[in-house]
Amino acid sequence: MAEKISLAASVPVELGGNRLDQVVAQLFPEHSRSRLTGWIKSGELQVDGQQRRPRDKVLGGEAIKLDAALQLEERWEAEAIDLDVIYEDEHILVLNKPAGLVVHPAAGNHDGTLLNALLHHCPSIAAVPRAGIVHRLDKDTTGLMVVAKTLEAQTDLVGQLQERSMGREYEAVVTGVMTGGGTVDEPMARHPKNRLKMSVYPMGKEAITHYRVLSRFRAHTHIRVKLETGRTHQIRVHMAHIHYPLVGDPLYAGRTRLPRGVSEELQEHLRAFQRQALHARKLELWHPASGEQMSWEVALPEDMSALLAVLADDAKRVEDY
Repeated sequence: MAEKISLAASVPVELGGNRLDQVVAQLFPEHSRSRLTGWIKSGELQVDGQQRRPRDKVLGGEAIKLDAALQLEERWEAEAIDLDVIYEDEHILVLNKPAGLVVHPAAGNHDGTLLNALLHHCPSIAAVPRAGIVHRLDKDTTGLMVVAKTLEAQTDLVGQLQERSMGREYEAVVTGVMTGGGTVDEPMARHPKNRLKMSVYPMGKEAITHYRVLSRFRAHTHIRVKLETGRTHQIRVHMAHIHYPLVGDPLYAGRTRLPRGVSEELQEHLRAFQRQALHARKLELWHPASGEQMSWEVALPEDMSALLAVLADDAKRVEDY
């Protein structure tokens, strides 16, 4: 099955002399430039009834006709998986993702993912590539995500991510006592030896992470993190790079380090915390249809709240000693 898209327009004279891909991006702004380029290459978007190349120049006055078929996400099965929906309208859906939920099917995770859940929750989202998922959280990272329910909303939200106008704030617990906040501005790329990992790499893509201290403990720090870019594993890699790895991070933290004289209760909590202590707490964006600025915030999950409580008790016990 596929959704049919039919659009027509005439190239304004003032756009004459520009590349075809640049012109259609202005004529059909509800679709991404990459998607429009694909339709030009496939011949689904034609100029005066003929197939052209994306880089071909237009003169002005040409008739643009688009007849495209958007394949539905029918490869993936809809599954009745509970979602913690924070906000929903006909354009977007904002949810609070739990730990353990994979966002998109991949090798080793063909079902039981957020994408499968979205197809069940909103069947029409199958007409949107990747079921409207525009950004991801790692399997064991909790917190807020926005999903586009229409092509137009997806294009707009992806644009906000690229323009860095979408605000995303996280909370994390790291190993080590920070003296203050700061910024990590280090490019990232896939790890050269371990393809499951990312790494700081001079020739990688720009990655900028801002962080500030919320509270300090004997050997740990509770921080708030704001992303300027959104690379895979960015917070985890950047914190490990400055020698403050996230508690429980299976890829980047190494062995669990325990402070001297640590209580048995804290030992148990640290050893039992088998995921990165990272939560997407706040999300800000411009609504793709109304243009209204919107913001959501969700509290820390129980496991992180419990960890912080035990860390605070441990610090107080030492102070009182």
